[in-house]
Amino acid sequence: MGSGGLSARAAPATETGEIADLNHDGEGVIRAGKTAFVAGALPGEQVRFQRRRRHSQYDEAELLEILQPSPLRIKPPCPHFGLCGGCALQHLAPESQLAIKQQQLQETLLRIGKVEPQQWFAPLAGPVWHYRRRARLGARYVNKMGRSLVGFRERWGSYIAAIDSCEVLARPVNALITPLSQLLTSLSIRERIPQIEVAVADDVTALVLRVLTPPAESDLQQLRQFEQVHGVRIYLQSGGLDTVMPLQGSAPELSYALPEFGLQLQFLPSDFIQINAAVNRQLVARAVELLQLDSQSKVLDLFCGLGNFTLALARRAAAVVGIEGEASLVARARANAQRNGVDNVQFHVANLFEQQSDAGWADAGFNHVLLDPPRAGALELLPLLARLAPRRIVYVSCHPGTLARDLGLLVHEHGYRLSGAGVADMFPHTAHVESIAVLERDLGENRRS
Repeated sequence: MGSGGLSARAAPATETGEIADLNHDGEGVIRAGKTAFVAGALPGEQVRFQRRRRHSQYDEAELLEILQPSPLRIKPPCPHFGLCGGCALQHLAPESQLAIKQQQLQETLLRIGKVEPQQWFAPLAGPVWHYRRRARLGARYVNKMGRSLVGFRERWGSYIAAIDSCEVLARPVNALITPLSQLLTSLSIRERIPQIEVAVADDVTALVLRVLTPPAESDLQQLRQFEQVHGVRIYLQSGGLDTVMPLQGSAPELSYALPEFGLQLQFLPSDFIQINAAVNRQLVARAVELLQLDSQSKVLDLFCGLGNFTLALARRAAAVVGIEGEASLVARARANAQRNGVDNVQFHVANLFEQQSDAGWADAGFNHVLLDPPRAGALELLPLLARLAPRRIVYVSCHPGTLARDLGLLVHEHGYRLSGAGVADMFPHTAHVESIAVLERDLGENRRS
């Protein structure tokens, strides 16, 4: 679909309309005439809006005035909401956000997968503020302002939003926006630092500065002072991920706990981890519970990462095999298994976006499978799952559309029934929907594979 700005020959007209629904970006949907997506509007509201960007099937619109507010609307707690693009739903109470996400999951499963679970699980939820332990913050020196901006991008542009704090970032980073802005402004390479990666471990906070030019000695001195004053560890990244190095000394051990399973998992500041520690602990526990493991269970964990689910599964099963496409994460998973004394687990590197039916590890007689794919889903792995025919499959998803597609195929073509599904509020105040589903092997007469 093409996109472009409105005609420069005339200012776009203002319009009024009723919001029918929310789309998957948390924007209000107006269906009268050409569909318009209105950020900041809620279902049932009458609004005045202006179309800002045209596309072939829809337009993006700016909310100008709420003529009739929804009873669900609340005052956004963050003063930067509306300008900053980091959040989309602060004008909706957290419990209402969860209800809408569950409804969106239900509608997506029906529309795309033609499936509905026999049971809806109660949503998994945790703290809605100061939860985000992983983030990529933009940085930019603005000449007209005479300072560096640090934060998320503006909702309506590519510029960094001018904010002084962020209430979704985990402590202590939530309060470091202004100090980081002041730090970068003072550096000689202030125009050569485009981003800061944040990684908050249980005991250490790491900040990875992307540096396009080597810092001067005066810069290094200021960075070291910032570390000391704010109790964080700074890393510098001059190129790819292999160039991430601590500013001084040896790299600290970053880790997070899964206390229910007696696990402590270490990671690097550039590694993928689930961003919400409290919800991740619940998600791992629910996945283990739903698989109904016993001392005879053999589990296959696909897209295992650094062992977030794998090691917890190994605490309850006879044996677990974890598969991951990134060799560095597999190395971390093996080290985590050894560090935690987990010896009934194996890890392998494999490209899970290719057919894997002939892989050596795929012949181990698994009776349980856990899937935790990225947004693209697990389409290429469905023939393997059909051949393995595990009794139970738990599917953890970060994209309802690909989840629905894959569940539909497993149910309608590969002999499974969808026994349960639900959402996990991994990203409060955003439109992101994390979910979990469990499938059981249907041994009835209608089985097709």
